Amino acid sequence: MALPPAPASVVAANEKAGRSRRHAQTDQPQHRRPKSFKLFLSITPFLVLVLLFSYLPLLGWVYSLFDFRPARGLANSEFVGLQWFRMLVQSPTQVHQILRVLANTLGMSFLGIATSVLPLGFAVLLNEIQAKWFKNLVQTLTTLPNFISWVLVYMIAFALFSSTGMVNSTMLSLGLIDVPVKFLDSGSHVWLKMTAWGLWKGLGWGSIMYLAAISGIDQSLYESAKVDGAGRFRTMWSITIPQLLPTYFVLLMLSIASILNNGMEQYYVFQNAFNKQHIEVLDLYVYNVGMGGNNLSLATAISMLKSIVSVVLLLSVNGLSKRLRGTSLI
Repeated sequence: MALPPAPASVVAANEKAGRSRRHAQTDQPQHRRPKSFKLFLSITPFLVLVLLFSYLPLLGWVYSLFDFRPARGLANSEFVGLQWFRMLVQSPTQVHQILRVLANTLGMSFLGIATSVLPLGFAVLLNEIQAKWFKNLVQTLTTLPNFISWVLVYMIAFALFSSTGMVNSTMLSLGLIDVPVKFLDSGSHVWLKMTAWGLWKGLGWGSIMYLAAISGIDQSLYESAKVDGAGRFRTMWSITIPQLLPTYFVLLMLSIASILNNGMEQYYVFQNAFNKQHIEVLDLYVYNVGMGGNNLSLATAISMLKSIVSVVLLLSVNGLSKRLRGTSLI
């Protein structure tokens, strides 16, 4: 049985609706393009900065292929190819120095990673302070050292722990010691000393990110815990710390990926003839070879190897993160 034809008004309405849908489908990408282009323009300045300060300096790697002398310039320096790279692996003295420097770098980096949980614990305890004025005072006093340069930090260390500093003078006057203790002019426990100074300088600053993460925790979790009779320590252990662990593990993996980049300024100002064998990390060694030893080409070759190892570590940690947590860092 044939159906009666639809009214003309219904047919016209259906055709109009179809044209509207097709028009919307064709116009949707066009509306998205200007918005996407605006978003791209908003990040363009940052891309330019990354290009200028991260990728453009890589052109300096060409110095590792020359016997560069600043007075001659690169154009008049002798091209030596891979000579400096062969020296790194063929010279027993150079290999010994590289191994020593790597041991110092990895040792102090691992100590820094081992103490990276302290900012998390400090943030948790700081969040439990009820008096707001006291909490702000503690946070301010522990964050201020981050803005002090390492030169000033060394001046503080020298005033306190040098042979004529306040600590030695006090112990001598009290009769606790007969000879000043060499806190700074000694090669013993250098790694622990540098870790302690780095922790003093960065503890408050490192806790800021965890404090921000604590402020984002759902407050209903704390209310439910109080209803169930949980105390403050049980709440910290069962709610606050587990909620902060994802942030901690991301920062931990980034630290492991950059384990060879533990800085230079701190070790440069604290180094002396007594502790140089134990305090010279890879970045400081590159500086001493390039500027102190006047061999910029060899220093460039060493820094290139460090960059390659850092990239390999980053890719390894990224793969480990993807396998264990299901998410990647890059």
